[in-house]
Amino acid sequence: MQFINTKLSGVKLVEPKLFEDSRGFFFESFHKRLFNEQEISLEFVQDNHSRSKQGTLRGLHYQIRQPQGKLVRVVIGEIYDVAVDLRKSSDTFGQWMGIYLSAVNKQQLYIPPGFAHGFYVVSEWAEVLYKTTDYYAPQWERTLLWDDKKINISWPLIDNEQPILSTKDAAGVPIAQVEVYD
Repeated sequence: MQFINTKLSGVKLVEPKLFEDSRGFFFESFHKRLFNEQEISLEFVQDNHSRSKQGTLRGLHYQIRQPQGKLVRVVIGEIYDVAVDLRKSSDTFGQWMGIYLSAVNKQQLYIPPGFAHGFYVVSEWAEVLYKTTDYYAPQWERTLLWDDKKINISWPLIDNEQPILSTKDAAGVPIAQVEVYD
């Protein structure tokens, strides 16, 4: 497993070691000791599975209390995965990074607590699996506005069309008004 730093402190791209032959493939999607060696000491408590059609944008979500670290991967299709740093004390506060994750590239993104997270589906369908370091707590969930001009995320919108959003995601709050972490 290879861990690659991103421009946001603590966010890492995880590339598994792939064993492939005529029968198919095998790889370890999580190995606690290897994560610990990268100074990522965590315990996952919940696994989530999301299926979305092309053009769907989910996010940008975070929990202001019971913040969740996430290990995100795609098992069908392709997404553009985004993290936004909401740690006020961070050098990269308010900055974002995005990366394509797919069933083909088998890469994963580790996003520590303190970040908003979201993704946009670029393939016909995508199924996303992600582990979290704390339980879902709807009373603490917040939504950062997906198209906040101050953050200026370059979403790869298909034909520049408005994404498919839930009511909650469409009502996201700009970064100037959201609750953030110390």
